[in-house]
Amino acid sequence: MSATATAALEVRTHPIALVPAALVCSAAVLLFGFQLNLAGYAMLVAGLLVAWLVDRSGRTDRLTADLALIAIGQAIISTMPLEADISFPAMARFAIVLGLAVAVPFLISRFLYRERVIRFPWRTGRRWTRTQWLYLLGVTIAGWLILPFYFITSGVYQNWPTVTEPSEIARLFVGVNAVGTWDELFFICTVFALLRRHFSTWQANVLQAIVFVSFLWELGYQAWGPLLTIPFALIQGYTFKLTKSLTYVLVVHLIFDAVVFCVIVYAHNGWPAIFPLVPA
Repeated sequence: MSATATAALEVRTHPIALVPAALVCSAAVLLFGFQLNLAGYAMLVAGLLVAWLVDRSGRTDRLTADLALIAIGQAIISTMPLEADISFPAMARFAIVLGLAVAVPFLISRFLYRERVIRFPWRTGRRWTRTQWLYLLGVTIAGWLILPFYFITSGVYQNWPTVTEPSEIARLFVGVNAVGTWDELFFICTVFALLRRHFSTWQANVLQAIVFVSFLWELGYQAWGPLLTIPFALIQGYTFKLTKSLTYVLVVHLIFDAVVFCVIVYAHNGWPAIFPLVPA
């Protein structure tokens, strides 16, 4: 990391900063989990106001500025429904709105704040270790065994549209993988990165997981889905901290998404019949 980037990461922090950060991140529960936009916006504003007071007291530096970027991203996302929809207008809307939720905080941080806290490290210059390759194998097996059971026994596959025609299946594939890629750009490279500037890794990870899981809930991972999505969000954050590689955490995510895609297609069509733990 360059000296400039390192300096940008060094800010004064204080345990009381958790209060406004928790308010801003918990607003996602209202915005996405319960779809109560006015209450969610009020919580965002309250969190930013408390952050401003904490900054003004001298206990923290730039807490308001960083939480504002997270709040802006959440507010942008909340402007559209997140229910899975693979119609062409809906996919265009997803691309524009979710793209803005990543681009706007990044551009503000880079060109207004003149900082490099939000970064997308596709290449780290390091080869993946044997442990990393074994982890990918383990992720593949775990997803293959667990996700079909969850989707079909809980019935949440019905939160995704019925796909039978080749064009529908192709759009579902594109949509599932595009949203999975966006997840890592926003929740890990943006929200988690900004929070790590002010908090320990585990605190930042828990806070980003609140936003991540709330989004996934509205997207369709409901019923007992949080029992899977909470550990997934936490593990993804910790994996990024260890590897510092967007590419690696994205590969992990897309492995799960490949299974999710196959399960949804199977649930609607009876193929591909490759899942051993799905009830007959």
